[in-house]
Order: sequence, then structure tokens, then C-alpha cells
Amino acid sequence: MAEQSFEEFLQHRRRVATAFVNGDPKPLREISASTDPATFFGPGGGLEHGNAQVVAGNEKAARQFQKGGSTELELLHSGSDGDLGYWTGFQHASLNLEGHVAPTPMKLRVTEVFRREKGQWKLMHRHADPLADVKPAN
Repeated sequence: MAEQSFEEFLQHRRRVATAFVNGDPKPLREISASTDPATFFGPGGGLEHGNAQVVAGNEKAARQFQKGGSTELELLHSGSDGDLGYWTGFQHASLNLEGHVAPTPMKLRVTEVFRREKGQWKLMHRHADPLADVKPAN
């Protein structure tokens, strides 16, 4: 199997994000680091540390999402060099949350770091937090 370029992988990463916000954690599990180090700094301020804890946390989080959600990754910049890659930007989403009637909008600031494991890009760190609606000072 030919190695996937980082740019090709980022297109796949977008599809993985869509599956996740529709309640399917499997594609995210498949691109998650299988060895340590692995970390996730979640939007609620928490920390998942270690690949097993990160995967378990993602599985739990996906259960709150129902089908019909949408998301877009807005990359401000990205790059790769050798076996490391990253992107940073925003994740815009409309989520169908369990127990809610109307879709819930979400906008996160995101940084993700990837490494190659056996020739495949794997997510080793994600930092996502809500984008604050900051008003300019008068």
C-alpha cells in the first residue's frame, strides 16, 4: 500500500470528523494513535492521557451525538515534515445532541498533531476548546 500524503490524509480527517459528529467513533478510533504518547485536551477543559484513555473518551463522547450532524474543519495552516504533521484552525459544527430537539451549533479552536505509525498518519494530540465571542475594547 502506497503511503498517503499528509494532504490526502487531511481530506480523510474531514470525513472522520463528520462520522464522529454523527455518532460513529470507529473512523476516529482507526486514525488514533495506537501507542503512547497520546493526549486530548477537550472542549470541556478535561484531559485524556494515554492512547487507551483517549480512545475510550472518544467512544463515550460519540454516544452523545445523533445522526444528521454536520461539521467543517477550517484549516488556518497545516504542514508535515517526515513522520510528524499538524493542522490548526477551527471546527464548525451543527450537532444533533441526545435529548435536544434543535441542532446545537459549535465552533471550536483546534490544534491536532499526527505521527506516522507503520506508514499511516495517526492522531496523537488534539486540543479543542470553544471559540470565545470576544468583543473589541472601546
